[in-house]
Amino acid sequence: MTEIYATDALRIQSNPIMDNTGASASTGSEIPRDVTEMIKTSLNSIGGRVVFIPYDPAFIQNQMVTKYSSFSNKVIPNVILSGGITQFDRGLVTKGENTDANIEAEIKGIPDFLPSKNVGVRYGDEAKSGLASITLDFNLLDFETMAGVPKMNAVNTMKVHKAVAGKELSLSLIGQTFGMKGTVKKVQGRHAAVRLLVELSMIQIAGKYLALPYWRLVGQDAVPDKVVLDAVRGYYYSLSEQHVVAVAQQWLYLHGFNVPQTGQLELATKQALRSLYPKYNDTEGKISPEGFEAIWINIPITQEALRRRHVLEQLLQQAQASSQQPPVAEISPAKESPPQALPERTERTVAAEKKPTAQNQGKAIEDETHSNAQLAPLNRQGIGRFLSEKEW
Repeated sequence: MTEIYATDALRIQSNPIMDNTGASASTGSEIPRDVTEMIKTSLNSIGGRVVFIPYDPAFIQNQMVTKYSSFSNKVIPNVILSGGITQFDRGLVTKGENTDANIEAEIKGIPDFLPSKNVGVRYGDEAKSGLASITLDFNLLDFETMAGVPKMNAVNTMKVHKAVAGKELSLSLIGQTFGMKGTVKKVQGRHAAVRLLVELSMIQIAGKYLALPYWRLVGQDAVPDKVVLDAVRGYYYSLSEQHVVAVAQQWLYLHGFNVPQTGQLELATKQALRSLYPKYNDTEGKISPEGFEAIWINIPITQEALRRRHVLEQLLQQAQASSQQPPVAEISPAKESPPQALPERTERTVAAEKKPTAQNQGKAIEDETHSNAQLAPLNRQGIGRFLSEKEW
């Protein structure tokens, strides 16, 4: 997803992530004490343009002492991940029920020397269940300032159940009793739940920072992230109508439509828009914020889309080589602006679409090479900056 959406590289380092509740010690490790390794695995498995940088100063120092390496080429992170297990509530709901039935009768005519003249049947069952809750909190810190990145956090909770059930059946004949009894206990794994929460949180926090529709990876019933949608909507409002069309045409190409990259709403672009966004109105002469958002969210995550991204980047590089104007970037992460002048492009720029400019327009992308395609002129926008609360 990071490659298809052409985001900048996210270099992330994690603090030690521990159990902040102390329940791991008091409950005999019912939940893990340290989830740092789970964090490492989750971040490193994302791949693409997300780079995980481990935090192990003792190892680096020891290696430098032994002169195996000076680590002069070590990579500096953009952001630091902090957090921990912040909630483990046991016994939130406890339920119990049981059934006991006993039938007994006396049989006449049985000799008196037997211990009993009674026969009986007894049945019983018992069930107990409990509910617990586990919560993990994560935040992103800017590496240079060690200040929290506004709205870049993930808080996820999972309910886990535990249940015990048992049944008993006995038969009594003339003073002799025999029967059977069994129990079953089912527990939803606490450690497995924590791992699932870690993986979900890493997808969420990386997706927020890179302004990606990460909820598409979670499931069809996942709720879109308002922080990401606000970033897309803010990017739309920062562009002129021609630039909106130019950006949408590149996204349409990733969808599989070979539309001309002209920055103009010609017939082919309108047809592609109608097929992806049925509410598109030809009479308006522009792309609405809702249509712009729908095209962006539904870019396919396929090998074909990745191939088209590589073709498009080659095209844009060729066009940029013949143009003096720098490329326009797309969506910035949610950040606060300092009072001084806004900085130029930084490495925290999120979901940057490398859109160069060209003097000539109107050539359509019709095959894989598209070496002669022309791109609409785009002006550079201020990106990679901290947004104020008012802007959000």
